[in-house]
Amino acid sequence: MTSTTDSRAGERVPVLIAGGSLVGLSASLFLGRLGIRHTVVERHARTSHHPRGRGNNVRTMELFRAAGIEPAIREAASVLAGNHGILQAHTLTGGAQEWLFKQIDPGGRLARISPSGWCLCSQNDLEPVLLDCARDLGGDIRFGTELISAEQDADGVTAVVRDRGTGRDTTVVADYLIAADGPRSPVRERLGIPMNGPGDLFHNVSITFRAPGLAEAVGDRRFIVCYLTNPDSPGALLPVDNEEAWVFHAPWKPDTGETLEDFDDERCARLIRTATGVPDLRVEITGKAPWHAAERTAARYGRGRIFLAGDSAHEMSPTGAFGSNTGIQDAHNLAWKLAAVLHGWAGPALLETYDTERRAVALATGARASARSAEHSHPGYDVAPSGGPQAGMLAVVLGYRYRAGAVQGADADAPVIPEDFRPVTEPGGRAPHMWVRQDGRRMSTHDLYERVPVLLSGPDGGEWHRAGLRVAERTGIPMECYRMGEDLVPEGGGDEAPDWARLHATTDEGAVLVRPDGFTAWITKGPDEDYERTLEEVLERVFRRG
Repeated sequence: MTSTTDSRAGERVPVLIAGGSLVGLSASLFLGRLGIRHTVVERHARTSHHPRGRGNNVRTMELFRAAGIEPAIREAASVLAGNHGILQAHTLTGGAQEWLFKQIDPGGRLARISPSGWCLCSQNDLEPVLLDCARDLGGDIRFGTELISAEQDADGVTAVVRDRGTGRDTTVVADYLIAADGPRSPVRERLGIPMNGPGDLFHNVSITFRAPGLAEAVGDRRFIVCYLTNPDSPGALLPVDNEEAWVFHAPWKPDTGETLEDFDDERCARLIRTATGVPDLRVEITGKAPWHAAERTAARYGRGRIFLAGDSAHEMSPTGAFGSNTGIQDAHNLAWKLAAVLHGWAGPALLETYDTERRAVALATGARASARSAEHSHPGYDVAPSGGPQAGMLAVVLGYRYRAGAVQGADADAPVIPEDFRPVTEPGGRAPHMWVRQDGRRMSTHDLYERVPVLLSGPDGGEWHRAGLRVAERTGIPMECYRMGEDLVPEGGGDEAPDWARLHATTDEGAVLVRPDGFTAWITKGPDEDYERTLEEVLERVFRRG
């Protein structure tokens, strides 16, 4: 179709987002919550219709809780609320069956360390929730609209977007561009940023189908996924509604000449019957989509005023759903930094810490994801696991830390992902969760972290509290200051009260600076010769105001 030029040439917006899938919509949500006007362009006509990317980990749900949409997501995911664990079986009807793990949260440990929990919500159910909430917050989200070009200079990014229905082009001038445009990101290609890493791991065809009789073979085994290992038809079976709708991931070998056309409906139905061990199963194929598992990370997370997020910045093996969660957390990290710069209380150099922080996390998480696929013998991934079982899932999800970036006092030599998760904080790590009461209202300390920096001081840290109030007023940094025991009262009494100082790695005379994303920026353990000067210098360094 021949394009024409829109008379609205020169639309201006603080942030333009290329890509309106899971990460792009999350970025829209987070920016909207922070009061940043933005436009999202997505080349497809609608949100995803394929049930994939269902595992939303506890850290992602903490972010959605802070954004006020956790209840809506859990309602959209209610049909799978009772599904837990990963099963490995020769077939559903055979005797060789083993739970790789049966419960996501055995013993209920998560309730002690987080106000949220895991949630199984497929991308096709999650994206509409994100879309509605983002639009309610003022997000200008345009489906059927493609980014054609983007050029940047010292003052901004000039982009041309095309309405794919009318062929009409519009020029959009933005302060910043977020490229959430997928693993074959055209924006990344134009920037000349290479992807590094092991590369392709394996290929699958995701087959959606209806089979009312399959629920009888599954019985009361409410799994997240079942790896079926029959060598005649290995694959992964995922429930969509636990009754009639299902997904089967079949290995695909394009390197041997196998094509997508080879997966016709008859073959797909045969593969499903063989894999499940139900030879007379009535199967109706409703859809097919190829996908590729890879381990790659961009050499850098952007250039100038253009940033990469999600699959455009990293690809990971699907086991554990690390890729989608890492992408959503990319969007959150970038959103608060863009908002801080655009609102004027942080310097532009703060945006350089996005690459410093998130790229290191992606590299470490991608390696863990590949190791987990090998450990679980993911169908199509013919790599033996190295070493013993990969322990420390919570260490990957909640324990990763920023060794450098918008932090002060972080251990630069510590591993990005520790061997085991500990709820005690450290500079560069996620701030711990505590139930507290504020003016009689029960809340998590995590509910304080979203829009602005927060200074928490101990019961005997009144000097830090007063210094924080004065420094915030003088500098214009919208920092909120709370004193434990006065503004925030830990829930419980006596021996049941949580040890605030221990969890925050400080003392009752100390203080902790927490960033808007809930990561600890700085810790002090006691009195200081000049409280205000010290705090102001920390804020200048963390938020790059110099």
